[in-house]
Amino acid sequence: QVQLVESGGGLVEPGGSLRVSCAASGLTFSRYRMSWYRQAPGKERELVASIADTDDFANYADSVKGRFAISRDNARSTVHLQMSYLKPGDTAVYYCHARHKALTNVAYWGQGTQVTVSS
Repeated sequence: QVQLVESGGGLVEPGGSLRVSCAASGLTFSRYRMSWYRQAPGKERELVASIADTDDFANYADSVKGRFAISRDNARSTVHLQMSYLKPGDTAVYYCHARHKALTNVAYWGQGTQVTVSS
């Protein structure tokens, strides 16, 4: 059974930093592109950052470029999202997503972790 379990969310002041993590189990982690999405109240879920399966090539939404960094540890089957210079507009539920690099219809979601940026 595949599980993606996010952790590390919470409340942070504007300008602060936070790291969210996702621990994967039940899949061959190195064969999956890993991504972070977020969904704010009343808005559609949007892609925040994505990292390739083995070469660590990453891409980011324009709204987070230069502030967020995605990384992965294939040995520990984990993916992280380091968030800096946080803004109130970053407030959302952050979801971990895994998509197989070849079988693109094979994909999984985590349950999400809340990130709130407020003073």
